[in-house]
Amino acid sequence: MRQALDAWGRQQPALPLLVEKPGRTQHEEPRRWHGQSGLRQVEVEYSEGRIAHATLRLVVVHASQLAPQQTQAYTAAQAKEAAAVVQYIKHVQARWCACAADAEAAIAEYEHRGQGRRGRRPQSWRYHAVHYRVVADTRRTRRARRGRPAKTDPPPTESGYRLAVEIEALSNSEEDNGWTVLATTVSAETCADAEILQVYQEQNTTVEPGFRWIKNPAAISPVWLEKPERIAALAMLTVLGLLVYSIIQRQVRLYLRTHERQLPGNKGLTATPTAAVVLALFTQVALVHLWIDEQEVMQLSGVQPHHLLVCDALGLDSSWYVPSAQKYSRGIQTP
Repeated sequence: MRQALDAWGRQQPALPLLVEKPGRTQHEEPRRWHGQSGLRQVEVEYSEGRIAHATLRLVVVHASQLAPQQTQAYTAAQAKEAAAVVQYIKHVQARWCACAADAEAAIAEYEHRGQGRRGRRPQSWRYHAVHYRVVADTRRTRRARRGRPAKTDPPPTESGYRLAVEIEALSNSEEDNGWTVLATTVSAETCADAEILQVYQEQNTTVEPGFRWIKNPAAISPVWLEKPERIAALAMLTVLGLLVYSIIQRQVRLYLRTHERQLPGNKGLTATPTAAVVLALFTQVALVHLWIDEQEVMQLSGVQPHHLLVCDALGLDSSWYVPSAQKYSRGIQTP
């Protein structure tokens, strides 16, 4: 449906202007978002498994500044993938098949038409189209008999088949980039297309970067799940974690703006840190556990004033982060 809506948007002679913002620099052109909404009948699956048709409002938006950026990113990604495709071709062409049926089965495997293997994702290419064909070939083999062969004896060979691979780089014109489809159940009478787009852009401070962050493999490791109940449970835990992530970021930024304070960021002090930056600040805080003369001693190290500032911003009790020079032994302070 997404591709169909993008194609529908490109066919329109001129989409209405929804939002216009100045460029980020003096020499940059104004950023414009053109778009139009329409109604579509879509299938909706409920939690109990019931499937019904519902009318959904889809807003097709084209961003003028995103089109050249996506074209440039596509070109760079295609060039990077081309190097991997070259190695892949060498691997495929080195495969020897004893009969034509084995060669056809190999093509079905490479084109993902075979049975495949459970838990192993097939090799696929996003920026190139790969075409296979079977060619007859011969190769040298070992002699069946021992001893030195006569000079007039031809080298032993066997007939078989190999796969020839042809690569086609997929084109991507600038007119095909910069499109976004927003889905909503709010009617046009309640909220206009421009208002829908503005509400979507305003949530970029928390929701959208959060989902982009959890797509990082370092955030959530790949998990193999089969049952729909477990998939739904993982999705619920992911959303709850993202909610906590967003609340931490919102509260810290609000506190810093209200009290005109700043925290160490990736590039110096900042008043708008992300939740990832806030959590990374506490990686240097360590609880040292010691035994001195059969006495258990605990000491905190690495605590800085900005750690206490974060505690105040989140409403946490900062008394737990005591000065590192103080030592405690089961609740008893020692010099």
